[in-house]
Amino acid sequence: MKIHEYQGKDLLKKFQVPVPAGDVAETSKEARTVAEELAEGPFVVKAQIHAGGRGKGGGIKVAATPEEVEDAAGRILGMTLITPQTGPEGRVVNKVLVEQAQEIDKELYLGIVVDRASGRPVLMMSSAGGMEIEEVAARTPELIIKETVNPTTGCMAYQARNLAFGVGLGAQLIRPAVSFIENLYRVFTALDCSLAEINPLVVTKQGEILALDAKINLDDNALYRHHDLAALEDPEEMDPLEHEARKHHLNYIRLSGNIGAMVNGAGLAMATMDLIKAAGAEPANFLDVGGGASAEMVANGFRIILADPNVKGVLINIFGGILRCDVLANGVVEAVKEVQVKVPIIVRLEGTNVELGRQILQNSGLKFTVAADMRDAAQKVAALVQ
Repeated sequence: MKIHEYQGKDLLKKFQVPVPAGDVAETSKEARTVAEELAEGPFVVKAQIHAGGRGKGGGIKVAATPEEVEDAAGRILGMTLITPQTGPEGRVVNKVLVEQAQEIDKELYLGIVVDRASGRPVLMMSSAGGMEIEEVAARTPELIIKETVNPTTGCMAYQARNLAFGVGLGAQLIRPAVSFIENLYRVFTALDCSLAEINPLVVTKQGEILALDAKINLDDNALYRHHDLAALEDPEEMDPLEHEARKHHLNYIRLSGNIGAMVNGAGLAMATMDLIKAAGAEPANFLDVGGGASAEMVANGFRIILADPNVKGVLINIFGGILRCDVLANGVVEAVKEVQVKVPIIVRLEGTNVELGRQILQNSGLKFTVAADMRDAAQKVAALVQ
């Protein structure tokens, strides 16, 4: 789950990670009030969307006075901000973060992710702050210093010192840098983050180390332990269909194709997407209803698929194990009766109660094309596309 920069910084402050003074605003007048409370300028007004590269799209502006802050916020709020990470459709800006501008002496990068190869958290630090870490890795990988952390012992002081010395910090900055790194690691583990990234991490001309930006991603699978963090999700930053699917505990990702897919199991879902592409079509979504889905969940998933206007056909590919084929069939029939379906539906069932499931579909009085196997389903999808 992604959260906004201002939300991430609020979390960092709770773990004694230093951030610039500031606050969020939803109107230009609120932005001016924040600047007046900060008292001393200059100020920075930053668009709050779930995407990087905001400055390149005009989403970050410097203002000398509260009056200029109000003007800058007025121009940013409500704009459709287009960055390399938003795609051409962009994102509408509904909030801005107003902060005191900093006199920057040095920009660094600091991030923590889980390394899939080692199964452990990895601390990464670089002197190339302000650049995307992927670009640094591609062009100058030697500038990225890494420390793999043993989860049992946590981030050790010597590892933090290795990073601080490695990016060229002076002796007087080593202790605050070590504290910063250790506290960010505490954020990462205590909040079950999948990513904690500070880019840039700056050293000011006054000798302070501050998180000038904050990108905190939370592990969805751990949100049951953090009900307060789950409340930070911003539905306006999500695809409406993905947000609706989440409310029904469905694993749904919207894609740009024309064939909707409903599958149980992530592996089978990936194989089904390959099948659709091999047939000459493009998948319109990834939807895994899960092994223990109920008829109601299946019906909700079907409604969400059909709510995408790009869908020209639906392929249902189910291997009945925990989710029996008859339960799936009842869910599909229920959904089709509730929703005016105007596209072809191809169903491939296999597994527990498969014959009963096929009978339910055939006796429903509705138009289903039942495929005998995966190859037959692929051929029928190809015929549908043609």
